[in-house]
Amino acid sequence: MLAGEYARSAYKSGLKLEDKLGTNPYKFGLVGSSDAHTGLAALEEENFFGKTTPQEPSPERISAVFMNNKKTGITIHDWEVGSSGYAAVWAEENTRESIWDAMERKETYATTGTRMIVRFFGGWEFDDADANTRNPADTGYMKGVPMGGDIQSAPEGTAPTFLVAALRDPIGANLDRIQIIKGWLDQKGNLKEKVYDVVWSDDRKPNSEGKIPAVGSTVDIENATWTNTIGATELIKVWKDPDFNPKERAFYYARVIEIPTPRWTAYDQKRFGVTAPEGTRLTIQERAYTSAIWYTP
Repeated sequence: MLAGEYARSAYKSGLKLEDKLGTNPYKFGLVGSSDAHTGLAALEEENFFGKTTPQEPSPERISAVFMNNKKTGITIHDWEVGSSGYAAVWAEENTRESIWDAMERKETYATTGTRMIVRFFGGWEFDDADANTRNPADTGYMKGVPMGGDIQSAPEGTAPTFLVAALRDPIGANLDRIQIIKGWLDQKGNLKEKVYDVVWSDDRKPNSEGKIPAVGSTVDIENATWTNTIGATELIKVWKDPDFNPKERAFYYARVIEIPTPRWTAYDQKRFGVTAPEGTRLTIQERAYTSAIWYTP
């Protein structure tokens, strides 16, 4: 896509600016939003009311054009517009003050519309046994910092460890996998990034390249439905960075991915008895992204 278009690009740029200026202007938390201009919070795939009033449900919208810029030659069709998302905040109380404090400390995460629950903690002392708990927050706050936090001054000979846990949306899809995304500034001044599969559902094994096979799909496009016969209801894992260099600035955030489910375009096909244009995406893997945890030498 476009350079600088994604939060990950800004996270990486922040590391370089911090190394140069002594401060990181891109140390922000993540939340999800809808970007809708209708005043409606109808963001579920089966109840998507569009981003603008011309995109409200109709037999025509699946084949309509959202934007056609003749100067740039860029055309965006309605089916390319996504239904999303939600902002999740880990506040101590359901009060304005507590929610504000949680947002200020960046203890937040974004979802594409799913209501899954995600926990993410980082520190130096987590071990495998910490994943054998029904309340990961107790161990997380005791041994480390939550999403949005900072870890510093690596003890000699150690690497950061992370406790990550996810529970599926109660009326949503099962979970495919949890990944941790790392970005860092190497000692030559180059920005790097890597995606690690940390824990996954079902009995899948990494292939010869270390990649986890796709989870599969139970989506019934014709009837716009799916079954939770694959995937997991919850996933939890303690992960240790295998590529850690204590001299390199880095950030880490978790990404939790659901199994495939019908996209709003599939629901429109079913509801209105229409056929989507060729190339239309009819399924989606909903996901959540946590705010980062930063490491500073």
